[in-house]
Amino acid sequence: MIRTASCQCGALRAECEGEPARVSVCHCLDCQRRTGSVFGMQAHWPEAQVKLHGAPREYTRYGDEGHWARESFCPTCGGTVWYRIERRPGFISVPVGAFADPTFPEPRFSVWEERRHPWIVLATEGPLDRSD
Repeated sequence: MIRTASCQCGALRAECEGEPARVSVCHCLDCQRRTGSVFGMQAHWPEAQVKLHGAPREYTRYGDEGHWARESFCPTCGGTVWYRIERRPGFISVPVGAFADPTFPEPRFSVWEERRHPWIVLATEGPLDRSD
Protein backbone atom coordinates (compact mmCIF):
# COMPACT_ATOMS: atom_id res chain seq x y z
CA MET A 1 0.00 0.00 0.00
CA ILE A 2 1.17 3.52 -0.79
CA ARG A 3 -0.33 6.54 0.93
CA THR A 4 0.33 10.00 -0.49
CA ALA A 5 0.41 13.14 1.62
CA SER A 6 0.50 16.58 0.02
CA CYS A 7 0.22 20.26 0.74
CA GLN A 8 -2.88 22.17 -0.35
CA CYS A 9 -1.46 23.30 -3.70
CA GLY A 10 0.16 19.92 -4.47
CA ALA A 11 3.72 21.23 -4.86
CA LEU A 12 5.02 18.92 -2.08
CA ARG A 13 4.23 15.23 -1.75
CA ALA A 14 5.35 12.36 0.44
CA GLU A 15 4.65 8.84 -0.82
CA CYS A 16 4.69 6.44 2.13
CA GLU A 17 4.87 2.70 1.54
CA GLY A 18 3.34 0.16 3.90
CA GLU A 19 1.92 0.78 7.32
CA PRO A 20 3.40 3.48 9.57
CA ALA A 21 5.68 2.31 12.37
CA ARG A 22 3.84 4.61 14.77
CA VAL A 23 0.79 6.88 14.74
CA SER A 24 0.60 9.39 17.56
CA VAL A 25 -0.99 12.57 18.80
CA CYS A 26 1.09 15.27 20.44
CA HIS A 27 -0.32 17.92 22.73
CA CYS A 28 2.87 20.04 23.03
CA LEU A 29 2.52 23.75 22.44
CA ASP A 30 4.82 23.59 19.39
CA CYS A 31 2.53 21.08 17.66
CA GLN A 32 -0.45 23.24 18.57
CA ARG A 33 1.25 26.20 16.88
CA ARG A 34 2.44 24.12 13.88
CA THR A 35 -1.05 22.80 13.15
CA GLY A 36 -3.17 25.74 14.26
CA SER A 37 -5.19 23.17 16.18
CA VAL A 38 -5.18 21.91 19.77
CA PHE A 39 -2.91 18.94 19.02
CA GLY A 40 -0.93 17.42 16.18
CA MET A 41 -1.42 13.92 14.79
CA GLN A 42 1.42 12.33 12.88
CA ALA A 43 2.56 9.03 11.41
CA HIS A 44 6.17 7.89 11.34
CA TRP A 45 7.79 5.76 8.63
CA PRO A 46 11.36 4.50 8.18
CA GLU A 47 13.08 6.80 5.64
CA ALA A 48 13.53 3.91 3.19
CA GLN A 49 9.73 3.66 2.87
CA VAL A 50 9.16 7.32 1.97
CA LYS A 51 9.71 9.13 -1.34
CA LEU A 52 9.71 12.92 -1.07
CA HIS A 53 8.76 15.18 -3.98
CA GLY A 54 9.07 18.93 -4.36
CA ALA A 55 11.30 21.72 -3.10
CA PRO A 56 10.32 22.61 0.48
CA ARG A 57 11.37 25.40 2.75
CA GLU A 58 12.60 24.21 6.13
CA TYR A 59 12.22 25.46 9.65
CA THR A 60 14.13 24.00 12.60
CA ARG A 61 12.68 24.43 16.05
CA TYR A 62 13.82 23.23 19.46
CA GLY A 63 11.28 21.77 21.85
CA ASP A 64 10.98 22.15 25.60
CA GLU A 65 13.43 19.28 26.18
CA GLY A 66 16.02 20.79 23.81
CA HIS A 67 15.56 18.36 20.90
CA TRP A 68 15.18 19.69 17.35
CA ALA A 69 12.46 19.14 14.78
CA ARG A 70 13.11 20.09 11.14
CA GLU A 71 9.81 20.85 9.43
CA SER A 72 9.52 20.82 5.63
CA PHE A 73 6.74 23.01 4.32
CA CYS A 74 5.51 24.33 0.99
CA PRO A 75 6.87 27.79 0.07
CA THR A 76 3.63 28.52 -1.84
CA CYS A 77 0.77 27.42 0.43
CA GLY A 78 2.65 26.91 3.72
CA GLY A 79 1.47 23.36 4.45
CA THR A 80 3.85 21.13 6.41
CA VAL A 81 4.08 17.78 4.60
CA TRP A 82 6.92 16.05 6.45
CA TYR A 83 9.43 16.58 9.19
CA ARG A 84 12.30 14.88 10.93
CA ILE A 85 12.83 14.87 14.66
CA GLU A 86 16.07 14.32 16.53
CA ARG A 87 14.50 11.73 18.83
CA ARG A 88 13.52 9.49 15.88
CA PRO A 89 16.62 9.19 13.67
CA GLY A 90 16.02 7.31 10.43
CA PHE A 91 12.31 8.14 10.39
CA ILE A 92 10.20 10.66 8.51
CA SER A 93 7.11 12.01 10.23
CA VAL A 94 4.08 13.06 8.22
CA PRO A 95 1.13 15.03 9.62
CA VAL A 96 -1.89 12.76 9.21
CA GLY A 97 -4.07 15.61 7.93
CA ALA A 98 -1.79 15.90 4.86
CA PHE A 99 -3.15 12.53 3.70
CA ALA A 100 -6.75 13.85 3.67
CA ASP A 101 -7.87 10.28 4.39
CA PRO A 102 -10.61 9.72 6.99
CA THR A 103 -9.80 5.98 7.00
CA PHE A 104 -6.23 6.55 8.23
CA PRO A 105 -5.30 4.32 11.21
CA GLU A 106 -6.04 5.75 14.63
CA PRO A 107 -3.29 6.87 17.00
CA ARG A 108 -1.84 4.44 19.54
CA PHE A 109 0.34 6.96 21.39
CA SER A 110 -0.47 10.26 23.06
CA VAL A 111 2.39 12.45 24.25
CA TRP A 112 2.75 15.73 26.16
CA GLU A 113 -0.49 14.94 27.98
CA GLU A 114 0.27 17.69 30.52
CA ARG A 115 -0.37 20.23 27.70
CA ARG A 116 -3.60 18.55 26.55
CA HIS A 117 -6.65 20.80 26.57
CA PRO A 118 -8.81 19.37 29.37
CA TRP A 119 -11.90 18.99 27.18
CA ILE A 120 -10.14 16.70 24.65
CA VAL A 121 -11.12 13.05 24.86
CA LEU A 122 -9.65 10.75 22.23
CA ALA A 123 -11.99 7.96 21.18
CA THR A 124 -9.98 4.94 20.08
CA GLU A 125 -10.68 1.24 19.73
CA GLY A 126 -7.81 0.36 22.04
CA PRO A 127 -5.77 1.87 24.84
CA LEU A 128 -3.30 4.65 24.14
CA ASP A 129 0.29 4.49 25.30
CA ARG A 130 0.81 7.78 27.11
CA SER A 131 4.59 7.60 27.18
CA ASP A 132 7.16 8.49 24.54
